[in-house]
Formats: sequence, structure tokens, C-alpha cells
Amino acid sequence: MDKNLITSEITKAMREHDKIRLGILRLIKNEIETREKDTGKSLTDEEVVSAFKKVLKQTGETLEGSIKADTNAERTALLQQQIAILEGYLPKQVTGDELAAVVDRVLAAGDFAGKRDMGKVIGLVGAETGGNCDKAEVAKIVGAKLV
Repeated sequence: MDKNLITSEITKAMREHDKIRLGILRLIKNEIETREKDTGKSLTDEEVVSAFKKVLKQTGETLEGSIKADTNAERTALLQQQIAILEGYLPKQVTGDELAAVVDRVLAAGDFAGKRDMGKVIGLVGAETGGNCDKAEVAKIVGAKLV
């Protein structure tokens, strides 16, 4: 994902007066600029996706807190919309049967000695999917297959 896309999306959101999209995209741009400032170099596309995932995770945690507190329905709805916007920019997550097939391929390609190699398998599955999988789901699948 190119950071120039984010800039053009911000401009588009401004033209369309889409305050919700504009706000979350500005948050993403700020995260990217902070990371670039910290490292002193331009971010790669993978690092931009990582910034998106970080903001998505933070927004999700805020949403969970808002739901638990059950105080402001308007704030909860706003957070849900922001999460939907962020997910629209991220690559599709590998789930279900497709994820199980990736786990099977990784297990078939390596020599893993039981549950103690779970971390290695999860890491390899994550690398093969480009990080576009839920590690908890991977752990559950791997745990059922390794003895």
C-alpha cells in the first residue's frame, strides 16, 4: 500500500465532506509520518500496512472499551464506521479452509516435533500469508494438528 494513496484519499474525503473517513485517514497519515520521523527514512509498503494494522488494533480496543462501558452509542457507531473504513484498505485476511490449507502446506514442508514447534509453524504460516491471518486462529488449527 502506497502512502501517496492515503494522501489522495484524504483529498477525496475532503472534497466529499466525509468527516469520518477524513479523520481516520489523517490518523493513519500521522502514524506514518511519526514512524518516518523516528526511523529517518521513508516507509515501505509493508510498513504502511503495519501502520494501518496498528491504528485498526487501537481503534478496535477503543471500540471494545466503548461497548463495555455502554455509555455513548454515537461514539460506538463512529468507531465501528472507522474500523470498516480501515478494513477496506487492508488486504483480505486468510481464514477458514484457506488458512487450514496453508497450515497443512507448512506442516508438510517441514519436520516439526510436536507442540514445542508451534511457534515456528505459526511464524511460517504468518510469513506465507504475508501477515494477513489471525495468529490466534492459526494457533488453534496448528494445535489441533500437532501432537
